[in-house]
Amino acid sequence: MNTVENPHPIAADLREDPYAYQQLVGFQIIGWADGFAQVELDLETKHGNRYGIPHGGLHATLIDTAMGFCGSYTGDPANRQLVMTLSMTVNYLGQVQGKRLIATARKTGGGRSTYFAEAMVKDELGNPIASGVGTFRLRSRNK
Repeated sequence: MNTVENPHPIAADLREDPYAYQQLVGFQIIGWADGFAQVELDLETKHGNRYGIPHGGLHATLIDTAMGFCGSYTGDPANRQLVMTLSMTVNYLGQVQGKRLIATARKTGGGRSTYFAEAMVKDELGNPIASGVGTFRLRSRNK
C-alpha cells in the first residue's frame, strides 16, 4: 500500500519527455503544481552501492529533482521555467524497507530570482529515508 499521497498529478499537456539523466537513473516526475513536485523511482539492482542498499546519491538526486521542479511550475507547456541548484543539504534518516522511493518537495519561500525548498524521501511503506533543503536560482525562460 502506498502511504505517500500525490495531491497534484501532472496534467497531460505538462508532461515532459524524460531527459538523459532521468532515463539513466529511471525516475519519473509524477506530481507537479505551483510550489509542489513529486518524483518516484522503482528500485533496481543498479541503484545499489557496494553493500547492496540504495546509494545515497540516489536519494540526493531525487531530492534535488523534486525541489527543482517544485519551483519551476508555470502551468504553461510553451513557457517552461528552468532552475539551477545553488545549495543543497541532504540528511539520511533510515534504510529503505520497500521497493520504491517517493520524493515530495515543497517551495518554502524566496523572491524574484531565487527560492528555497524542502523535500522528503519515503519508501512506498511510508518509512522516512532522507530529507533535504535547498536554494535554487530561476533561469531564463524558454519560449
